[in-house]
Amino acid sequence: MAAGRFITLEGGEGAGKSTLARALKERIEALGLHATLTREPGGSPKAEAIREVILSGQVKRHGPFVEALMFSAARIDHIDRLIRPALTRGDWVICDRFIDSTRVYQGALGQIAPGLLAELEAVTVDGLLPHLTLILDLDPTVGLARAARRRTAGEGADRFEGEALAFHRKLRQAYLAIAEAEPARCVVLDAAQPPAALAEAAWRAIRERLPTPQPA
Repeated sequence: MAAGRFITLEGGEGAGKSTLARALKERIEALGLHATLTREPGGSPKAEAIREVILSGQVKRHGPFVEALMFSAARIDHIDRLIRPALTRGDWVICDRFIDSTRVYQGALGQIAPGLLAELEAVTVDGLLPHLTLILDLDPTVGLARAARRRTAGEGADRFEGEALAFHRKLRQAYLAIAEAEPARCVVLDAAQPPAALAEAAWRAIRERLPTPQPA
């Protein structure tokens, strides 16, 4: 797709994905390129509406597969409305969460059969996979504490932040398993670093894995 590149950021709650996304956008645009920031669930009006329903916890009682279907519906609209058009224009797209979150949250932890989840994913993404996935690895106790601090007064934990610590520990291991299984696509970064150091490590990974022009 033109010269566009698709980078996804994955990891547990409070790992710093949003902060890193903004830092990477600045670096990419300093090269004279255009970067589009987006997130999942969300990224398009319909997908953002589905995000509100999912994170409110309304879908949880229907089980992991229904939750995966909701994520997939949001992802299809997100890809069609934002990601593919941006890549076609030559943008670098940086997405906070993508397929690996579904593989981990609803697959590994929700225990949806891998074959069934793979079929759903194939229909949903229709061949669109990230050029590079940066997995932000962090002790879940640290991540959950960060997530709690960023919430506004009176705001409760969302659908996933509210899960038990054991859930988040399994989540961390599931992400690391994906990175081990797909080393050509995934790079694990230490998210305990200060934001500036994490951004530098992420940028090194991008420059090593994806050809980028030098600044003029």
